[in-house]
Amino acid sequence: MRILLVGAGGVGAAFCSIAVRRDFFDKLVVADYDEGRARAAAEAVGDARFVAAQVDATSAEAVAELVRSHRITHVMNAVDPRFVMPIFEGALAGGADYLDMAMSLSQRHPEQPFALPGVKLGDEQFAAEDSWRDAGRLALVGIGVEPGLSDVFARYAADHLFSEIDELGTRDGSNLTVEGYDFAPSFSIWTTIEECLNPPVIWEADRGWYTTEPFSEPEVFDFPDGIGEVECVNVEHEEVLLMPRWVKCRRATFKYGLGEEFIGVLKTLNKLGLDRTEKVKVGGVEVSPRDVVAACLPNPATLGPKMRGKTCAGLWVTGTGKDGNPRSTYLYHVVDNEWSMAQYGHQCVVWQTAINPVVALELLANGTWSGSGVLGPEAFDAVPFLDLLTEYGSPWGQRDDPQ
Repeated sequence: MRILLVGAGGVGAAFCSIAVRRDFFDKLVVADYDEGRARAAAEAVGDARFVAAQVDATSAEAVAELVRSHRITHVMNAVDPRFVMPIFEGALAGGADYLDMAMSLSQRHPEQPFALPGVKLGDEQFAAEDSWRDAGRLALVGIGVEPGLSDVFARYAADHLFSEIDELGTRDGSNLTVEGYDFAPSFSIWTTIEECLNPPVIWEADRGWYTTEPFSEPEVFDFPDGIGEVECVNVEHEEVLLMPRWVKCRRATFKYGLGEEFIGVLKTLNKLGLDRTEKVKVGGVEVSPRDVVAACLPNPATLGPKMRGKTCAGLWVTGTGKDGNPRSTYLYHVVDNEWSMAQYGHQCVVWQTAINPVVALELLANGTWSGSGVLGPEAFDAVPFLDLLTEYGSPWGQRDDPQ
């Protein structure tokens, strides 16, 4: 296996620190628009299999050329979702398989944005399904932590725990704090704004996909391993668009524990128009307001030494168990920032995001997972993934709640 990693930011650098400990690949090309950043990520792991390159992720042809010149077998997309389609298309044009951690962007319904979906997350990629299948190539979409691990949990729950599923409810939260900052997101603020201010999508068997107002249906969820109760709200996310395609359920939701202060900041950005991606003219320069917000905040990849606490990603499944009785189970993965910093030198949120595609690539390399077309994690057997995740030293958990 020869991997092209597009993106040498926090998640890309964490990806390298995890992959370097494994022997399933022969070469890993770390590519970024900033070649110096790519070189730093490649050199940091001290392994001759890692080399750096420059790439313009807005150009499918530039990606395809890198694929051809390095005889790449798998393209790993580790940049924000603005660049999904050119990297996705460049991988296919170059003759490689493809993986990503976020899918192609949505567009609001022009008349009823808080009732009906317009262009949904991933629609552009699923529209290319025939081209990928005809080429005998695989696009494994949504294989970060979220989407990704919760989608694996959905398949595991359907195969091993439940005979009927009422709801697949992704629930993510943390108790992270960042010393010295009143407001310092632990993940890309560009992506966070995109997810949290777009109309959230819900899926129901008798209704299909529909949308609601941002931050709708608040609930308090009790997270494990000492994190405790966190208020969670509906957020647009890929799990809701992926799970119902492969796992039978009555409802699919995604709720994120943002907290009152974070929600307040996001609402203010929206009210001021600072969440916009369209460029505005300032003096003689044109800039995107959202890019300015991102530039003014600290780089999440640098916050690790100042972060304290844990982050949890998981799936709350309700329905009927294999024994015919009502069942409520939370499948989850918790990472302690102190542990990830000590073991890998990366903060817990980017590390938790990066480990899952490395596990998936190893399963593809050894033939445990295989396929063609545009597929989500739910399309594959969950047990080998969860076993390998544990082998990597980061076990998952299961909590059965009383009915």
